[in-house]
Amino acid sequence: MDGANELLLWAKGDAFEWALGILIMGTVLRLIEIFSLRRKPDFSVAREHSPGSGWKTIISRSYRVNVSSPRAILTYLTGYTFHIGLLIIILFLTPHIEIWKSMTGFSWPGLATSFIDLIVVITMVALLVALVDRLTSAVKKQLTTVGDYFAWLVTFLPLLTGYFSYHHMWLPYTQMLALHILSVELLMVVLPFTKLIHSVTIGISRWYNGDQFARKGVAS
Repeated sequence: MDGANELLLWAKGDAFEWALGILIMGTVLRLIEIFSLRRKPDFSVAREHSPGSGWKTIISRSYRVNVSSPRAILTYLTGYTFHIGLLIIILFLTPHIEIWKSMTGFSWPGLATSFIDLIVVITMVALLVALVDRLTSAVKKQLTTVGDYFAWLVTFLPLLTGYFSYHHMWLPYTQMLALHILSVELLMVVLPFTKLIHSVTIGISRWYNGDQFARKGVAS
């Protein structure tokens, strides 16, 4: 038990500080890399003056759904479900709010733990369905890399270990909580260096695409 307590204290202390530092520095480096990319000058005359088109694209791409088949509906449904689920869990679970408060000084009301528990289950199911869909679709399977599967795994593990920890399953609570925190820290460390960085850059890329489309006179 002493070993488990020491592991938990390390996960909450030094490991979290290192993971947070890597997350921040890695994200900053990736953003510098993105903004420093050289693009060829566009000498063409803008087709349309559309101020705010980039912002409109950020909003429109978040709710417009173009479905061409039942499988496409499944892709959209699972995608929106687990992304929204993750956001709710990260922002509205009371222990998570306490962590945000310790880092920023701000806090807000949390949701009922039983409700968050249900959201965790729904989010895990959505991630599993998305994985099965990717494994059984010939096209998606061909396009999926080892890095994609790794990104899925490090996203799924915090949910699974958090669920096990809350329900006192598999391992003693202290050990399971330590594993949960470490799995979150693993996610924090790899996020800037994998496709998971899209959680930070998606707004930037949509704004840029919308702005470029407007310049060319194409609706976005």
